[in-house]
Amino acid sequence: MPSLQALARAHTDLSTEDVGWLSMLLADWQIIADLSFADLVLWLPARDASGYWAGAQMRPTTGPTAFVDDIVGSFLQAGKRPLLDTALREGRIAREGDPEWRDDVPVRVEAIPVRRGDRLIAVVARNTNLQGVRTPSRLELSYLQTASELSQMIAAGSFPFPGPRSDHADTPRVGDGFIRVDAAGQVTYASPNALSVYRKLGLTGDLSGKSLAAITRELVPAGLRPDEETISAVLGGRMPRDTELGNSQATVILRSIPLRPSGEHTGSLVLLRDVTELRRRDRELVTKDATIREIHHRVKNNLQTVAALLRLQARRIGIPEGRVALEEAVRRVGAIAVVHETLSQAFDETVDFDDVTDRLTHLVTDVGSHGAPIRTRRTGSFGAISSDAATPLAMVFTELIQNAVEHAFDEDRGGVISIQCSRDERGLRLIIEDDGVGLPEDFSLEHTASLGLSIVSTLVGELGGRISLGRRDDGTGTKVVVQVPNVAGQPR
Repeated sequence: MPSLQALARAHTDLSTEDVGWLSMLLADWQIIADLSFADLVLWLPARDASGYWAGAQMRPTTGPTAFVDDIVGSFLQAGKRPLLDTALREGRIAREGDPEWRDDVPVRVEAIPVRRGDRLIAVVARNTNLQGVRTPSRLELSYLQTASELSQMIAAGSFPFPGPRSDHADTPRVGDGFIRVDAAGQVTYASPNALSVYRKLGLTGDLSGKSLAAITRELVPAGLRPDEETISAVLGGRMPRDTELGNSQATVILRSIPLRPSGEHTGSLVLLRDVTELRRRDRELVTKDATIREIHHRVKNNLQTVAALLRLQARRIGIPEGRVALEEAVRRVGAIAVVHETLSQAFDETVDFDDVTDRLTHLVTDVGSHGAPIRTRRTGSFGAISSDAATPLAMVFTELIQNAVEHAFDEDRGGVISIQCSRDERGLRLIIEDDGVGLPEDFSLEHTASLGLSIVSTLVGELGGRISLGRRDDGTGTKVVVQVPNVAGQPR
C-alpha cells in the first residue's frame, strides 16, 4: 500500500510542509472516525486538477465500516463526487441529502476541506454506514457533536494542533473514556467508561456539573499529580496536552483537545484511560530486571571466589601437571564470570560480545606460554548475543585463543592471532587464525586428547553449530572456523 508521502510526491503539488500538516491530522483522525461512527478517507487533489487520489483511510472502532476494501492509492475523477469538488472549491463542509448506495449499503457522505494557513490542501470524506444508525443516546449525541466541532476546526485550519506530539505509548482512545467540559472547565458529559475510571480513583458522586480539575485534585494527592500548570491546562481543557496521574488505587492517562469550532474556545474533549494494570506490569518488569541483574552479579562474585580458591590451591601443589590443570580451571571459571559480569550491567538478556571477547583476549594473551609477546587483531563485530548462547560461546572463544597461545608459537618468538567475526541470516561465523607452527600432519579433532578442544567440540555441537580446524589458506599456521546459528537476542 503506497504511503501518503509517496502519493503526494507522485501525483500532487503539495509541499513538504503540506504533507507534514496532513501527517499530523492522520495521527489524530482515529478520534474523529470513532466520534463520527464513520470511515474517513483523505483525498488529495491531483496535480493536473483531473481528480483526487486517496491518500489515507481510517475505519471506526465504534461502528460498522462503509468500505469493504481498502481504497488507498485509488484515483477518483473530478465531478464523480460533487461534494469533494464543492468542499475544495468553496472551503466549506459539504453535505448531501440522499445517501449513496454501496454494495446494497446506504452511506451518508460529508466532505470536509483541510485548510493549512490560507490554502486548501485536501479533503476528508466522512462516510457513515447508515445500517448501523439507531436512535442516538446521549453518549452518541455527544460523540457526534464533538466530531462536528473538530470537523469545523479542520475546515478552519485550527486542527490538528501544531507542536510536539504526545510521547505516551498508551494514549487513550474514545472508547476508553470520554468527557466533555465547557469553557469554564465544568463537566457537561462523561461517558460510562470515564465514570468507571474516576470511580477507581475514588469518586463517589457524579462528574456532571463539577470542575474536572478540582475533583481530580481532591482524588489525587499533590505528590502523585503533575504541576498545577499541567492540571489546569489538561483538565481545564485550555491546551492540547496530556498527562499521567494517579493514587494508590489507580493510574490514569488524560488527554485534552480544546474545541474552537468558531475560533473561540467553547470547551474541550478530554479522553482518559485506566493504565493501572499496565503500570503494575511495568513495575514488575523493572523489579524483575533488577533481580536478574543482581543474580548475575552474585553469580559473578561467587565464580570469582571459586577462581581465587583454585588459584590458591594451584600455588600449593608441587606437581606441575596438577598446577597446570588447576590454572586451566581458573581460566574457564573466569571466562564464565566475565559473561555474568556483563549481564549484571545490562538491561536486557543480551550480551555485547565484542566487549566480552576483548576482555577474554586480553586475559589470555598478555604473554605467550614461553614469555614471548603475542599480538591479536580483531576485525568485524559479534554484536549482541543472547544470554543462553553467551556463556558457551565465551568458553569456546577462550579455549581456542588459549590453545593458540600454548601450542602455536616457538619459544624464541611470539606471533599474531587474527580474529574475524561476522553475522548474517545464518548466524555467527568466527574465524581464528595464527601464524604459528601449524597442526600436526595426523591431527584429527574427533580423536584429539586435548580437553580444551573436546570442550570446544561439545559446546559448538550443543549450540547446533559446526567447527573445522586446518592450516591457513597460505599453508602455514592454523585456521579455526566456527559457524553457530541462532545467537541473536530475542526481542522482549
